[in-house]
Amino acid sequence: MSFTPFLRRWPAGFAAATVMTGVLVALAGPALAQPPLAAAPPPNRTAVTHPAADHLGSTVRAHLPDAQVLAQRRPAAPAQANQADGQPYGMDVSSFQGNVDWSTVAAGGAKFVYVKASEDTGYLNPYFDQQYNGAYTAGLIRGAYHFALPNNSSGATQADYFLAHGGGWAADGRTLPPMLDIEYNPYGQVCYNMTPGQMSYWIREFSTTVHARTGRYPTIYSTTDWWNLCTGSDASFAATNPLFLANYSTSVGAMPAGWAHQMIWQYSDHGTYPGDADVFNGSLAALREFAAASSPPAADPIADRYAQLGGTSSYLGGPVGGEYPIPGGAGQNYQTGRMYYTPATGAHVVRGTIVDDYLALGGPAGRVGTPVTDELPTPDGAGRFNHFTGSGGASIYWTPPAEPTRSKD
Repeated sequence: MSFTPFLRRWPAGFAAATVMTGVLVALAGPALAQPPLAAAPPPNRTAVTHPAADHLGSTVRAHLPDAQVLAQRRPAAPAQANQADGQPYGMDVSSFQGNVDWSTVAAGGAKFVYVKASEDTGYLNPYFDQQYNGAYTAGLIRGAYHFALPNNSSGATQADYFLAHGGGWAADGRTLPPMLDIEYNPYGQVCYNMTPGQMSYWIREFSTTVHARTGRYPTIYSTTDWWNLCTGSDASFAATNPLFLANYSTSVGAMPAGWAHQMIWQYSDHGTYPGDADVFNGSLAALREFAAASSPPAADPIADRYAQLGGTSSYLGGPVGGEYPIPGGAGQNYQTGRMYYTPATGAHVVRGTIVDDYLALGGPAGRVGTPVTDELPTPDGAGRFNHFTGSGGASIYWTPPAEPTRSKD
């Protein structure tokens, strides 16, 4: 009679790795395969065949539950009495609307507008100047947005293109922060054939590039369904990025992971004004403050994230000591793990056996770099892993110790 060890298949794509006490460490480099999280998107570039039809919410209706689709056949709006209370209404437009009669829009009570500036790295809204500058001249608070195709080029590349073609910001109280439109793929698989880790990396790179160039973190437009599905419910953006939520209903509904409230709500894809129907979550004075205010990083992103997780009632338990510096950021130890923050990655948790081996590899100062995800389950549900920055990307996988299986003679 003999015993045969149980062998676990590791995720495809790791040709070389180091296995230590149940942990697989994958590091990017000439001799290693690319890890699941990479700075560059996967090689599935989309041909942009209908950019004029791609705009804020253009993919949302197709993914609404049947009941919401039926409701949207009638004009759906929040209680219009809110306007009497000073809650500002506005809209978003693109080349689909063409030249807009802004004097009529302003006379009708609209207070703000977001205008599509660009898509991917090859399309510019031909009506942008008329829409963006015309709205400003008519007295509206205006902002520009970029329609993302994250599988086509990096977040930094698309942010640079956007910023070079209208996506700026001025502290004049009349210009909204630049905005990222990230929604269902209009050309294929809803998440652009990207993993949640890849998607979060892409959005983070876009966001930090915009912040570095303008002093504002971009507003993020999305739906709760898309965000939680395609980023794996990444809650880390809520500390820095305002939310423009799409939900075609008479109530705003559930928030995406991390956000406690929306800044703007797109409640319908038709309404009183040209384009989609939007409402700001506050007074007109608050809208002006939102336009004028700079948005530096959160004063204490680690403390904010810890509070989001539940503080001392969370799986991390209580803090051990205070925050300490790491290369480019800060760290904090807890009873059952550690949290690391940099402006480029956000705040993420490493714990258990993974944190032991992470520290053995040098921690945030080592080759693995800083975490870009919290601990996530492996596809088969048996193990866990974290992604890290590394030299282009790195991952540490853990699987439970193998139980021997008895084989027949």
